[in-house]
Amino acid sequence: MHLKHLLTGMAAGLLAASALAEPIKVLDRNGSYVGVETYAPNIVRVTLATDRNLAAAGPGYGFIAKSDDKGFSHKSDDKGDDFVSSSLTLHVNAQRWPSAPSMGERYFAPSLPPVSLQVKNAKGDQVLSMNGWEMAPYEVSGEQTYQVGASFGTSPDEHFYGLGQNQEGILDLRGRAIDCKHWYDAPHGETVCVPFMLSNKGYGIIWDNPSATKIYPAVNGRTLWQSRVGERVSYFVITGTPDEIWAGYAKLTGKTPIPPKAAFGLIQSKARYASQKEVEEVADTYQAKKYPLDIMVVDWFHWTRMGQMDIDPAQFPDPTGMNKKLHAMGLQSIISIWPRYETAGRYYNELDSKGYFLKNKDGKSQDGLPFRSDRTGALIDSTNPDARKWFFEKARDNILSHGFDYPWLDETEPDLVPDGLFFKIGSGDRYRNLYPLMHVEGFADGLREYRPNKRSLILARAAYLGSQRTGGLFWSSDIQPSWEALKRQVPTGLNMTASGFAYWGNDIGGWQWLPQTTSATKAPLLDPSDARETVGQNHDYPELHTRWFQYGTFLPTLRLHGDRKHAEIWAFGKEAEAIMAKYDRLRYQLIPYIYSQAKRTYDTGSPFMRALWVDFPNDPKVANIGDQYMFGPAFLVAPVTEQAQTEKDVYLPAGADWYNFWTNEKFAGGQTIKVAAPIDQIPVFVKAGSIVPIGADIQSTATKQAIASIKVYPGADADFTLYDDDGVSLDYQKGKGTSTKLHWNNSSKVLSGASSNLVNVISK
Repeated sequence: MHLKHLLTGMAAGLLAASALAEPIKVLDRNGSYVGVETYAPNIVRVTLATDRNLAAAGPGYGFIAKSDDKGFSHKSDDKGDDFVSSSLTLHVNAQRWPSAPSMGERYFAPSLPPVSLQVKNAKGDQVLSMNGWEMAPYEVSGEQTYQVGASFGTSPDEHFYGLGQNQEGILDLRGRAIDCKHWYDAPHGETVCVPFMLSNKGYGIIWDNPSATKIYPAVNGRTLWQSRVGERVSYFVITGTPDEIWAGYAKLTGKTPIPPKAAFGLIQSKARYASQKEVEEVADTYQAKKYPLDIMVVDWFHWTRMGQMDIDPAQFPDPTGMNKKLHAMGLQSIISIWPRYETAGRYYNELDSKGYFLKNKDGKSQDGLPFRSDRTGALIDSTNPDARKWFFEKARDNILSHGFDYPWLDETEPDLVPDGLFFKIGSGDRYRNLYPLMHVEGFADGLREYRPNKRSLILARAAYLGSQRTGGLFWSSDIQPSWEALKRQVPTGLNMTASGFAYWGNDIGGWQWLPQTTSATKAPLLDPSDARETVGQNHDYPELHTRWFQYGTFLPTLRLHGDRKHAEIWAFGKEAEAIMAKYDRLRYQLIPYIYSQAKRTYDTGSPFMRALWVDFPNDPKVANIGDQYMFGPAFLVAPVTEQAQTEKDVYLPAGADWYNFWTNEKFAGGQTIKVAAPIDQIPVFVKAGSIVPIGADIQSTATKQAIASIKVYPGADADFTLYDDDGVSLDYQKGKGTSTKLHWNNSSKVLSGASSNLVNVISK
């Protein structure tokens, strides 16, 4: 393809992919064109290209906002151009015409006319500077294109967070090399690329390029972004507090809907329930034991063969009847639906003839990959709107029509790695990270038409910019059932939620096959002798599973899963069962608190599981604490992630006093304390000046839950908005629902907004 045609097509594609935008101001810097586009007083987009049309084109996939220059002024002088609002100032430096290059520059310096710029916040403090940009020509998948990038200045005390899901187990991204691409086989666990990074200096950057991207935050005094394919650099800068930055992200890419209330209860899955009989027996046992449960999951290979999009009648003779039974018990269901098709399946020839599959360089449907163990099956091309529509309609008619409530869209990386292959919209290299947005959003659009006033819940294994608007519950993929994996989950989740994805979780217990022996050298804290059928001689696994469940109680979603013979609360021994049952009940008691946070996330874009640096920006000690976090405004959670551990050092951030959740003992902030962590407790603290509503015991969220008590942790004035609605419909988007504003006056010791007989003021 000629470069001229490539650039013309690129500009057209970008304009088609973005919402209609107001005109962009384009500045000429000696042949480097700089597009400046404003979206809110604290949001500005910068585009750099050598083609004026590309600099003037709108943003790419994932963005839904329209530009808005309200509140901005623009002035130009011999020093450059200033775009000024009440929240930020963008200054694009005037650049002299480059002088003749030196001998070294002829061979080793970029040939682009230079561009540099600075961003200041509302106080006039510089928070970001771009010092250079790059376009290095080369060929990718037959296209003459470029590697594109930009370089930003950093400061010695700057810290970075976000960039999706990277499971190396480190919170602060400073000094690291982040390979931002969807990668199921990443050694530490699947990576998910969300090119959105926050700095503790009061800004966030959203990088507008879906190709494989590498980011080097604060390496050799600069932060470098480099994308493998592109003809321009495009990025957004959002200034403000973390909450203001997340609000900006939501404005640009979409609001996070409130999931159905059932999503906040216990979700039970396993790899896999092989029959209708198993599903019903597990649901019956939960009912008999009176352990709260909301959702049963039917995982993969419920089909007769991959791509049949059917339900095997030998295993599930009456799926409609099964779902009716679950619904009568107050339960709902999720079923796994894959985008893969065997050549021998009933739909393969139809999809192949319509061109609905991912294709190789010869234009033929790609069947499997030679370097993967799962080498069979073609991938439906969800960048093709006709293929998306076909996929949803077949899933609706063949599967969901049996009464299943929600889909599990697995393999959304996609599992057929698209490098060197081709989507409908272009090469897999150019659109490397885009598939999960297109695939899941296509299904979500179909669900809205199919069930116009019912919320979506979609289990999804990968994401891209904007995926939070689809109703997805995201999880960390097929992780190992090990203490090491558990430990890495905590900072992994905190960076994923920092990336604008409030609903993240993991497979409680780890997904991969459970080794039937252990390398642990310490005596287990729980008796494994009555769990041999599940754990074999893996003596410490009941302890690991219990610790994981305790952590999961304080996650946005709580879902049991795993490739083992049994995966239910009672499958790991009587001692483990008693503790997990206790935490299961606690989870349901906390649903009014958690559900109120869900409404706040919908309204503001802010996640409610957050690293400590967010809520305590003036405490430098919390910058890289990745094994503790805030769960809503009240709870500080410090999961136990080491075998045989019965006490843990916990840092209590400065700026607040803290109550031990289990003992009500009060501590001053700004200190590390050693906390008892017997096997039935993980360290949990409540910030002084907190209001925590406690729900009555219920079997599932299908039952209307009363408020049993309202706990007040004194020490400062406090506010809490208690929210409730029907838990199922989209009426909350029309303003329906009940909001009760609670206020604690610490001086008068009075809680307003609630009946006094519900109030429980912690006095110890």
